[in-house]
Amino acid sequence: MSELVVDFEDSRRALAGLRPTDARDDEAYARAVWSVLAEPGDGAAGELIAAHGAAGALRVAVSAPGEALRPARARWLPRLQLEAIDAVLEAARRSGASLVVPGDDRWPTRLNDLGFHAPSALWLRGKDTMLDRPAVALVGARASTAYGEGVAADLAADLSASGVVVVSGAAYGIDGSAHRAALSTGGATVAFLAGGVDRAYPRGHEGLLARIASTGAVWSETPCGAAPTKWRFLARNRLIAAMADAVVVVEAGWRSGSLNTAAHAASLGRALGAVPGPVASAASAGCHRILREYDGVCVTSAADVLEMLGARGQDPQSTAERTDDTTRVFDALSPRSARSTSEIARRSGLSPEEAGVLLGFAELEGKVRRDDDGRWTTSRPGAE
Repeated sequence: MSELVVDFEDSRRALAGLRPTDARDDEAYARAVWSVLAEPGDGAAGELIAAHGAAGALRVAVSAPGEALRPARARWLPRLQLEAIDAVLEAARRSGASLVVPGDDRWPTRLNDLGFHAPSALWLRGKDTMLDRPAVALVGARASTAYGEGVAADLAADLSASGVVVVSGAAYGIDGSAHRAALSTGGATVAFLAGGVDRAYPRGHEGLLARIASTGAVWSETPCGAAPTKWRFLARNRLIAAMADAVVVVEAGWRSGSLNTAAHAASLGRALGAVPGPVASAASAGCHRILREYDGVCVTSAADVLEMLGARGQDPQSTAERTDDTTRVFDALSPRSARSTSEIARRSGLSPEEAGVLLGFAELEGKVRRDDDGRWTTSRPGAE
């Protein structure tokens, strides 16, 4: 059975309907297998894949001699069942999910900052058009107050109306308020789940998740059919933090799981903020802890968050005159013909990810415009 799993002659057939066919099907199939074998954030799996590639890492895990991998093998090999792996792939096809792996155009490259703890693969329901835009994670308590939900909605609506992607975890309370407000403005929002993307969790958010998938994206590193667990929720939080340029905790108790997301943001060097609440409110004790212990930014409006992103406080003329990456992007734009992010990246000599982030900031500042096809133009004189 193990030999069948690491024999990739049928990898293209196994991945049919889950990703565009290319020469990397063997590696993509191996990464799909790893998403079944290893729990989220398994550093031993990540290190092995980094050293040998996903396909080579599977062969090492199955057959290499030595004691170094004994504890990891004890975790992985009981899940190395061809029938279970085939069931995961079939469940993904039935739910309309896609498999996305590092190196794909749709891969969120921000997640690479997680190193060996980055996902081996991701499962996606929805679109992927927001990867090149500034993103802010709005997170907080499930047992939220009317105050917290109102602030989350205001922040999400204002940020999404400004072109910022709102990232959260689709839970009740603050997460749900943020997603719904972003959708209400026609903005983009992204949800990361702790279970498979084919399993709406919480069940009461099935409709909300369908709406998110129709215009944004629902992601998970756990395969289809996987149930959310306490550990997977905690591991999921690192993805929310890594996906965002800034993380804002809107309302959280002293021991809220949102503090776990805040800790990941701090370790990744992401901008971190918190919304203050009434001084005697237990529901805001975690936010006050972030402001005091994590040196978080005090957030009272979307303007504070935009400043965290670096989209405010720059003089347009001095920005235009500097010979830096922003100037290179403007030099690649045209006021007459719309250009794609990839074309602008090619002309400027930047990566598509770098160009996309700078274009997103410029859009927030009103310096560039994006059409319905995602192409960019500017009215700045002399940009040709």
